[in-house]
Amino acid sequence: MSARTGIRRAVVFAASASLALVAVPTAGAAPTALDGPQLAKKLTKNVTLEGVNRHLIAFQRIADRNNGNRAAGTSGYDASVDYVAGKLRGAGFDVSTPEFTYPVQITDAATAKVGTTTYENIPLELSPQTPVGGVTGPLRVVPEDGTPGCEATDFAGQDFTGAVALIRRGACTFDIKHRNAAAAGAIAVIIANNVPDAKLSGVTLGAPGVVPTGGVTQADGTALAGLAGQPVTVDLRYHEEDRISRNVIAQTKTGRKDNVVFAGAHLDSVENGAGINDNGTGSAGLLETALQLGGKPKVDNAVRFGWWGAEELGLVGSTEYVRSLTFEQQLDIALYLNFDMIGSPNAGYFVYDGDDSDGVGAGAGPYGSAQIEKAFVDYLQVEKKVQTEGTDFSGRSDYGEFIANGIPAGGLFTGAEVLKTEAQVAKWGGTAGVAYDPNYHGPGDNLGNVDRKALDRNSDALAWVTASYAVSTEDVNGVPPRAKRADARAAAKTRALHVEPHTHAETA
Repeated sequence: MSARTGIRRAVVFAASASLALVAVPTAGAAPTALDGPQLAKKLTKNVTLEGVNRHLIAFQRIADRNNGNRAAGTSGYDASVDYVAGKLRGAGFDVSTPEFTYPVQITDAATAKVGTTTYENIPLELSPQTPVGGVTGPLRVVPEDGTPGCEATDFAGQDFTGAVALIRRGACTFDIKHRNAAAAGAIAVIIANNVPDAKLSGVTLGAPGVVPTGGVTQADGTALAGLAGQPVTVDLRYHEEDRISRNVIAQTKTGRKDNVVFAGAHLDSVENGAGINDNGTGSAGLLETALQLGGKPKVDNAVRFGWWGAEELGLVGSTEYVRSLTFEQQLDIALYLNFDMIGSPNAGYFVYDGDDSDGVGAGAGPYGSAQIEKAFVDYLQVEKKVQTEGTDFSGRSDYGEFIANGIPAGGLFTGAEVLKTEAQVAKWGGTAGVAYDPNYHGPGDNLGNVDRKALDRNSDALAWVTASYAVSTEDVNGVPPRAKRADARAAAKTRALHVEPHTHAETA
């Protein structure tokens, strides 16, 4: 899952690599479809934890053979693309790997220096740069509580004018933290990570920043906190270079092409690790569902699957894919289902909040999103006996550009860096006061740190809801299944045959 939000990227898709996505108004030459519950039950039975886990093993081995990661622009990512695309072609799908370009931030200076000690301080994307040589001010440490730096009151009691603010990561966005610091008078901000052995690389403020902001490791943040009050020089400078990456797009050869069910997950990891939970789990669950569905399933609606590139660099692959479609091609997409981190080791069971019923105020998704949310909630609560909670469309995953263009969306998430509460432990088990994924964006995100029970449940939910919508999207957009349309036509024809002929009353 990307820590970045709101980034706009220029992109060019290779025309030769893209699928023919112009809508055909008639249905594909599919066999007679099963009804929704029949197909959903069959697919869910065939999508096994063993099958999903095999793909996780493959992603781990790919990372181990390629410098420990599967990040965009690396040989590990390219090998991941080849693995997924090869499996899909073998299952009979139409597959493409469209290219796109994206800018990469290349660091020129990334330091925080106190006395003779220099700490690596990586500039966050969209941070303003410092002048050559940096900026200097007294180091002020924001007290660590449950929401450090998230409220203006966190900066009370100290003079931050002309100072550099040190703030622990967690509970709110980097953007909020750094704006609160700037409002208190800080000239620069250092964000200290809240998980061990992980650098704050590949993250963003989410919007153009107001003061230079960098990130240090958890250990360096703790060391810096012990130097409060001493002068610190922050030097943050960078330039950008364009790179090329690929998505993987696969679509069934059966089902109508003008009412497509789209399911997606990002395939890339961060540079710090193999990315087995983030997002090997979503990619593996999606891949096994696609393989068990097959390229020519008995469905009413075509199913399109997407594995997105450069998500960790700002949702780039999915954003630019959606932008590459014409309005009519976007209109062919009935809905989008997103799966990002579905096996967190201290898992929560979150469903994207399509109707904003949690009251946080992040905003509901486009019409149909509430119905998608209900489909996931009903399956997990009824079939798996698991209580769920809503999670906001916060802009941190690949649904972003879909909902921005009015396409209803939903999906599953088991949590990232936020701490699990006592109430959630009572519902789901696990450990209170510990992040849902303590290894988020770190080297510990490996094959040994996945909750496979959560992965199994969520993979089943993924399969069930995808299969159900492959037969009918009537509750989302009013398009009924083929059998229902045929019954309606037959009923109309019968009524027409039994209408009494109209006669005029005779006159005397």
